[in-house]
Amino acid sequence: MKECLFCKIAGKQIPAKIVYEDERVVAFRDINPKAPVHILIIPRKHIETVMDVKSGDRELMGDLFIAARKIAEKEGVGESGFRLIQNCKADAGQEVFHIHFHLLAGRKLSWPHG
Repeated sequence: MKECLFCKIAGKQIPAKIVYEDERVVAFRDINPKAPVHILIIPRKHIETVMDVKSGDRELMGDLFIAARKIAEKEGVGESGFRLIQNCKADAGQEVFHIHFHLLAGRKLSWPHG
């Protein structure tokens, strides 16, 4: 998608503080963090929402979770804990329509969120 902010970040057209990348996943620090560790994890493939995930995307979705584990370990929050959030569509708070996870950690997180 030419106008997608996250596609531009994944394509290195817009700078970001990249913390992890491989051939299918990119992760970068959120510019408006809600916790000491706030990282966005995205697939390089443009998928707008969870409602747009197809059966052929199963492996890619698994790659996002594997990346989250690796990032949590690298950030030193794998043992203490972290939260993964995925918002789907506007009423849930999705602002960028490119599927992504928020990895939040580094402080005690309360529940319920939102």
